[in-house]
This record gives sequence, C-alpha cells and structure tokens, in this order.
Amino acid sequence: MPITTSLPAIQSAISEGKTTCVQLVEHYLERIELTRHLNIYIEVFTDEARQRAKELDEKFQQKPNSVGKLFGAVISLKDVICYAGHEVTAGSKILKGFKSLFSATAVERLLAEDAIIIGRVNCDEFAMGSTNETSCYGPTRNAADPTKVPGGSSGASAVAVQAGTCLASIGSDTGGSVRQPAAFCGVVGFKPTYGRISRHGLLAYASSFDQIGILANEVADVAALLEVMAGSDEFDATCDQSAKPFHSAELEFGGSKRIAYFDEALNHPGMDEEVKKLTFDFIEKLKNAGHTVEPVSFDYLDFIIPAYYVLTTAEASSNLSRYDGIRFGHRTAGAKNIHEVYKKSRTEGFGTEVKRRIMLGTFVLSAGYYDAYFAKAQQVRRLILERTEAILENFNFILMPASPTPAWSIGEMADDPVAMYLADIFTVQANMVGMPAIALPIGQHPCGLPVGVQLMAGKFREAELLGFTAKL
Repeated sequence: MPITTSLPAIQSAISEGKTTCVQLVEHYLERIELTRHLNIYIEVFTDEARQRAKELDEKFQQKPNSVGKLFGAVISLKDVICYAGHEVTAGSKILKGFKSLFSATAVERLLAEDAIIIGRVNCDEFAMGSTNETSCYGPTRNAADPTKVPGGSSGASAVAVQAGTCLASIGSDTGGSVRQPAAFCGVVGFKPTYGRISRHGLLAYASSFDQIGILANEVADVAALLEVMAGSDEFDATCDQSAKPFHSAELEFGGSKRIAYFDEALNHPGMDEEVKKLTFDFIEKLKNAGHTVEPVSFDYLDFIIPAYYVLTTAEASSNLSRYDGIRFGHRTAGAKNIHEVYKKSRTEGFGTEVKRRIMLGTFVLSAGYYDAYFAKAQQVRRLILERTEAILENFNFILMPASPTPAWSIGEMADDPVAMYLADIFTVQANMVGMPAIALPIGQHPCGLPVGVQLMAGKFREAELLGFTAKL
C-alpha cells in the first residue's frame, strides 16, 4: 500500500498486519533523507520517533482497542509551535538554541491521541512571508519544481506533505500561511475559525489573526486532526468557550449548496489567465454537481491588504518586543550598556522582513499616526466582517482562488516586498473576519505547477465546510 495516503488506510493496514508504526517511521525517515535538497526539516526527531513508534506498536499488540484516534499518524510541526524539550526558533537567529519549557496545547492533544511527531519544519521568520525565503535556515523548495517557492509562511509544512515525508503537518495561518502554500504544493490546507484551536504555545505574530492550521493529503485527515486539537483551553482566553465541539464523524455532507464568488477577484488585473480558467472550470464542476454558484459584489477587495498589513504589523511590533536579548534567545557579545544589549541583539537577531514589519507597526501605532492608520484599519476590518457576514446569510460558502498566480521562482520577489504582500489578496479575508477556510488542489497549470482554490464558511461552520469539500 502507499504509506503516505490517509489515516484510515494506514490504520487499516496496521490492523491487517501489513505495516507497523515502526515501519511507517522508517519509511518517512527515508523520504526525509531523499528530499534533503528541498530544505524541509530544521530538525528530525529520529531516535525519539523510532522509540515512540516502538512503544505504540507494543501498546497496540497488547490492547488493540486502547490506541488513540491518531494512532499511525506521523506529523511534523512548523517551527513556531512549542514542543517541550525541543528547540523552537520561528526560523530566526534571535531564538537559535532556545528550547521550549512546555508544549503547545495542540501538541499535547495530538500526543494524547497517539500521534508521532517526526520533526520540526522550516518557515518564514516569525511566520512573516509568503515564500518561505525569510527563514534564517534558507529557503524551502517546492517539490513540484525545486526552482520555485513553496509559498509561505508554512511552506515547508506544505512540502513535507507534498514530498511524502509525513502524513500531515501542523502549521499556522495569519493571512493565508497554510492555504497559499497548500495551493502552491497541491495539498489540502485548512484554517479553522479563530478561537477553534488554542493558540497557547504558538509563537505570536499577530494575535488577533494567528490560528493553528493543518496541511494534509485528504480532507478526512484534516477533520480527524481538527477534532483532536479543537476545544476550549484555560491557557488561551481567545479560545472560544461556547462553540459546539467539533466531531469528524458529524461532517455535514448532504444537499446542494449555494456558493458565492467575487467577480472583482476572478477578474482582478493580477489574476493569471490559466489560474482563472481552472477556477472557472471548478465552478462549472460544482454547477454540474447540482450546486448554485453565483457572482456577488465585494467592494472592499482592494482595501483588505492595506488594512491587514497595518493591523498585523502593529500587533507584531508589540508581540516581538519580548525578544530583547535579556530573557531568552540571542544576546549580543560585548555590549557596553543595556541600551546596546537591546539594540545590537535585535539588530543581529532579526532578519530584514521582520525588521521591516516591526518598524511599520511601530510607525502606525505612534502618536499622530494612530488614528490615521491603525484606527482606520480597524474600521475597515469591521466593514469587511459585516459585508462577509451579509453574503454568508444567503450563501453557504465563498469561493476564491487561493492565489492569483502559481508559485513563482525563488528570489523573484526578493527586492519587491509589496508584490509579495499583494500575493495574499485572496487569503487574507478569512483571517480578517476570523472564519474557517480551506484550500484544495484543482489542477495543474500549463507550466506544470499545482493550482488551488479556496472555500470559506461562516464562523464555526467547519463541519459543513469539511463535509462539503470531502466529497469534491
């Protein structure tokens, strides 16, 4: 059997004696070695994964019914998610050598259901980027074409799944950081409702936007992982306490759906013609399956990116102030006073893109500019939320391309950060409004690269969204 298929297939194969957790881990370790040139993994937990696989096999042999829901799932973690006793650096020099003292709530829940964590994967520094090129460890490469970017910031998580080095990867999504790389790499990428999964143990970029997300080959595996990680958490006050628990067995499959798409998006001047064609082909497929797909007007599309970057950089300037060379992480050598410790440690530790966003955020929060930028962006965010909610009163989902173009060449946008920011134009909305969204592969661009589409649903409507997309 193909080992990197789906969790139910893996669990069936183990039950039938066709494979074991030990054999699974060995298979993935071999794949990791064969794909070293893609620069996916920062650290591979080789001995630890082998030992855990051995223990889980023994547990299964002694009491087959005692294993957890994720028995047989080998998972990688993006380098912004804490795992006790392991390094977590956010792809930054400023945290090199730092070991987490605790595990993220999501990680604890994965382990409690017998998942195996095989390693931590590369990412844009502090999740700031759309290409996976801002990491201090160097860029991760797209397995479909190693000269191309995998997207970002969870680019290595997408390639880890794409290249068959794990069953699934846990990433984070602040403005499309799970969905855009999923589209670039031809895998499934899912961002749940804000507050559905605890952010405790996720290194913060922009706290009102960040959400832990999932990359996998199958929607059903996404649902299984979401079920385990979701739920309230006393360590995260933003984790919703009132939401109905999510159960993967209760996905809503039936009936025809009403789906909206933004005419302004599909006819945007930045849209690649072949991506546009594949998206309209997908729309026709939905119509032929009995669903209603209609264009709607969305007047705020061109305001999403400016408002998003004002708000996220403002939050980043606050969140990253803790990395000061005093408490943990990199500290400069030979500083003469406390001012030099702060200044030199941060100058040496942070990369160019992170410095750019900290300075932008500090500027928009400064006296004289707060009302003109930050307060105005908050008002725009509210308008976007209200318009999105109004659309979803009449439709089940909103459909958009996951990216206006296929993956571009490594280094192509190195000198043009604004072009990189604009590449997030279709994914940022879900984070602005805190709604769940999923990216699905829909075909191949004539250049040979994967193309994806995105579907967004109302808050806490993951069961409907995942149920619908699982049948596509």
